[in-house]
Amino acid sequence: MKTIHNPKKEHWSELLRRPTRTFKDIETTVDDIFKNIQQSGDDAVLKYTSMFDGVDLENIEASKSEIENAESQVSDELKSAIKLAKSNIHKFHEAQKTEPVKVETQPGVTCWQAKKPIQKVGLYIPGGTAPLFSTILMLAVPAKIAGCSEIVLCTPPNKEGKINPVTLYTAQLCGIDKVFKVGGIQAIGAMTFGTETIPKVYKIFGPGNQYVTVAKQVATTFDVAIDMPAGPSELLVVADETANPEFVASDLLSQAEHGVDSQVVLVSTDEQTIVDVQKAITKQIEVLPRMEMAIKAIENSKFVLMKDDASASELIDFYGPEHFIISTKDDDFYVENINNAGSVFIGKYTPESAGDYASGTNHTLPTNGYAKQYSGVNLDSFNKAITYQKITEEGITRIGEAVELMAEAEGLQAHKNAMTLRINEIKNK
Repeated sequence: MKTIHNPKKEHWSELLRRPTRTFKDIETTVDDIFKNIQQSGDDAVLKYTSMFDGVDLENIEASKSEIENAESQVSDELKSAIKLAKSNIHKFHEAQKTEPVKVETQPGVTCWQAKKPIQKVGLYIPGGTAPLFSTILMLAVPAKIAGCSEIVLCTPPNKEGKINPVTLYTAQLCGIDKVFKVGGIQAIGAMTFGTETIPKVYKIFGPGNQYVTVAKQVATTFDVAIDMPAGPSELLVVADETANPEFVASDLLSQAEHGVDSQVVLVSTDEQTIVDVQKAITKQIEVLPRMEMAIKAIENSKFVLMKDDASASELIDFYGPEHFIISTKDDDFYVENINNAGSVFIGKYTPESAGDYASGTNHTLPTNGYAKQYSGVNLDSFNKAITYQKITEEGITRIGEAVELMAEAEGLQAHKNAMTLRINEIKNK
């Protein structure tokens, strides 16, 4: 674990490069799979499920009995934990509701905006090395609050062709009854085009590996929206001599165990803190069940020593982390000065894992630097805003001439005529 000392700005881009493959590396594979699904529907989905997940399915959809029987396979303690998390997530996202905005911009000219739910949404829930049932809470809860009328859930099956019972229980708890045993690129393709079994949706949500991320981006070329480009997980911690090195190490490892392409970064203004965190990582990693995966991810980690808080915050803003933990003597400085982050965790008693599960915020967040342009999933992600306007005779007399002049200046005579006809009718009354 090498420490980089006060890197120059011209080296930041290379230093903080994510360990991901490029879009072009994966796009050809995605295009081929999408084309086959578009042409062959369920048959193509079953073929790719056999190829990538190693299981031959007879039915893509989880049966009603499978969903109902899952509850008995989940411990009461875990069910209580899931219900607690669901309650907090519901509280936080319910509070994000807004009233319609209505303004009279001129006497007789009234404009307003109202939110309407996206009717058909698809939720992608990673399975693979870790069945992320918590992501169901993060996506299904706000979808239900928004009022989405059709919610489709896709998640990969295991080698026995089954879905983790905790995933099915959580789906049922959230009122989701359309659950499909499909993962990866083929899941995104199925929700993009629709098949004989899986409905087409208007917007796709959910994190995934690099293949899922590219598949979602390709889906946007087929009239389907996505939440954001959300790929392999990443975490940046800024810590100084006031931080607890054991806590910081545990936070870095909590992201490293997501997958070999995860990235964790420690930024500090104190070199001894970096040394102490590295020692703690070495100790803690040895007892992790996913040790091999975490070790490979730690190989992509960066330990960066900066001269002061100002330069540290500038570096962090340049990186734009998905998850950002602040554990310093002046947390407020970073809170106020960081503009690019998916979700921020403040103080030594606020681990990133709290946001992953039960504090109430959403864990579906922009990665790969997209925090500079995208927000994490929130209630508005499941809505679209429609604007309305109503103009009276008085309103026409107040803005009509301005519309005529502007339309004529742009050379759009029909636009002008649409206003002129109304003005003339009012004048001739």
